Amino acid sequence: MTSPPTMKLAFLLLSLFHATTARQVNITVDASKVLGSLSPVARFFGADEPNYATYPDGKALLQQLGEVVPDQPTYFRTHNLLTTCDPPDDTTPHRLKWGCTNVYTEDEHGQPIFNFTILDEIFDTYLESGVKPYVQTGFMPKALSNHPDPYSFEFDGASAANNIFTGWTNPPTSWEKWGDLIFQWAKHCVERYGKAEVESWYWEVWNEPNIAYWNGTQEQYFMLYDFAVDGVLRALPSATVGGPEVAGGASGDWLGLFLNHTLDGANSATGKNGAPLDFISFHAKGAPTFINATDSVPAHLQMNMAAGLQNVEDAFSVIQSFPTLNQLPVFVGEDDPDSCAACLSPQVDYRNGLIYPSYTAASFTRQIDLAVKHSINLAGTLTWAFEFDDHPFFDGFRVLATNQIDKPILNFFRMFGKMQRQRIDAHSTGQHDLDSVVSSSVRGDSDVGVFASRSEEQDKMAVMIWNYHDDDLPKPDAQISFNISNAFPGHDVARLTHFRIDESHSNAFSAWLAMGSPQNPPQEQLADLKAEGMLKMLHPPAQIELRNGSVEIEFDLPIHAISLLVIEQ
Repeated sequence: MTSPPTMKLAFLLLSLFHATTARQVNITVDASKVLGSLSPVARFFGADEPNYATYPDGKALLQQLGEVVPDQPTYFRTHNLLTTCDPPDDTTPHRLKWGCTNVYTEDEHGQPIFNFTILDEIFDTYLESGVKPYVQTGFMPKALSNHPDPYSFEFDGASAANNIFTGWTNPPTSWEKWGDLIFQWAKHCVERYGKAEVESWYWEVWNEPNIAYWNGTQEQYFMLYDFAVDGVLRALPSATVGGPEVAGGASGDWLGLFLNHTLDGANSATGKNGAPLDFISFHAKGAPTFINATDSVPAHLQMNMAAGLQNVEDAFSVIQSFPTLNQLPVFVGEDDPDSCAACLSPQVDYRNGLIYPSYTAASFTRQIDLAVKHSINLAGTLTWAFEFDDHPFFDGFRVLATNQIDKPILNFFRMFGKMQRQRIDAHSTGQHDLDSVVSSSVRGDSDVGVFASRSEEQDKMAVMIWNYHDDDLPKPDAQISFNISNAFPGHDVARLTHFRIDESHSNAFSAWLAMGSPQNPPQEQLADLKAEGMLKMLHPPAQIELRNGSVEIEFDLPIHAISLLVIEQ
């Protein structure tokens, strides 16, 4: 029997072998075979904390997000847009999992007082950055909550989350006052920003009402939805409204019962049957775990993409069963590898480096495939991550940037923003099939996948290739043999730009580690980190020869790396 020290040595040798021995993968793309239109789904973001948008680092990041897709707007969804500052002069409205606007209070006679100052500052900042609101109508103002105390809370990122669900989760003391609050808010937005602008927004009601974010019954949530939607539409009949942002995909029969309500349930606000519904939204989350060391395997993080994809497939299956609703736009309103952006633990120690973007590439493309499988109009996959001002560099929270240094994950969105509007046929000998990833995630060999697109004018192609595995362990590089056929008829040459996310490209985190992990880097290092945080090319753009519309390109792709090849006339 092999002794434990020998086993560990054997594992180390095996790890070195895997890290240096490439795996041959053949990838083919047929530029003439269009599979359908490709919506720019990866341009939606969100966070618990609305006030960070108006702080220096938040403004800087919003500018970046506004440029993710050059010809399409970015949208931002946030909690706490109606939450009351507690106390009213709270000087820290931007702490973890909290935010407040003081939009609604009441005088001594119980009459509403509306103050949109903070809300206006938040939305103004979005729009100045080229970002549009994906408006969440929540949470319950203290003066409207039927059980307001305790109301505010402190959260340190390590405690159990069940201490945060306080008075803001409760139903209103008056449904009519709740509806009027939403009416006054929507009316104010139309007056401030104009009818055409507000018509381009999405308005949804609350967040995850099937769990502790809503301390009422399901029937009371339907009432909340009815009055909120009625308020929006009284102010702007052409507004786009929807929900229910349910947690856990379909969450049993929750999503189906909500859809039934919008079709023919008793509407508490109008007295009629049914409620307006222009889009459907739900949430999907992965489930990473930390694997303790054994004699043969060291301690390591293991992701679980299947958990989130099963949420997606469950919800898609329910939506598909409603013939009059199943062509509505559908949003995965929070779509992430784990369930809590502001929590820290070994189970979520993936957020600074390469696993996060490669996971997202492999997951988002599978969700697009699931939408095709179930004939779903997938309009957006919303990443619940933003930034926290005045926090340490690379502290491990699920954010897109840290102290105005972009993390590798943000470069995935920059890559996806370069994808073109027609999906084309692509195959990889290293790609796991859809059903196996949905059922079992990515274990065994790594998932060397491909997702290809072309412009409608047929003068540009963008092809994304990733090398992903659930385990944060050494794995073989992929030796890619990449062949395109039927490209640019009548042309003999094209221009190739090869973008890369890996240890030495588009990766400020690895650069920061190489600097010794400074928490107070001098200006020269800060400038270097900002530069390393941008999307980088693997090599300078090059001219490539086409032979009868075909070209073959070879390159290595390390584990958890992503390549984007843009080929154009």
